[in-house]
Amino acid sequence: MKDKTDLYILWTNDNFITSEKMVFMYGINAKRHKWWENVTIIVWGATAKLVSENLEIQQLIQEAKLEGVHLTACKACANQLGVTAALEKLDIEVIYWGEPLTRILKDDEKLITI
Repeated sequence: MKDKTDLYILWTNDNFITSEKMVFMYGINAKRHKWWENVTIIVWGATAKLVSENLEIQQLIQEAKLEGVHLTACKACANQLGVTAALEKLDIEVIYWGEPLTRILKDDEKLITI
């Protein structure tokens, strides 16, 4: 069995405390302490709006990126919420995530959904 070295965090919960105390606390530490080789946080749904408006979340995103965490967002969600430009300005990759998420699930990759 091949070792799984990539962790994906599907972040859909726009609660600030959950974002700070789970998504970013674990995501940053997982990369910092080399628990996972690659960590990707996927901004999906209401979190796209939270990211575009909340300066504290934006600071956590910058900290995560400095540690090497990959930040990406669902383009369909961002477009529908009118925040695509704001996410791109934060240097967050904005792509359609339906097919990649399906691949992650079908390949039994490591995925945490928050």
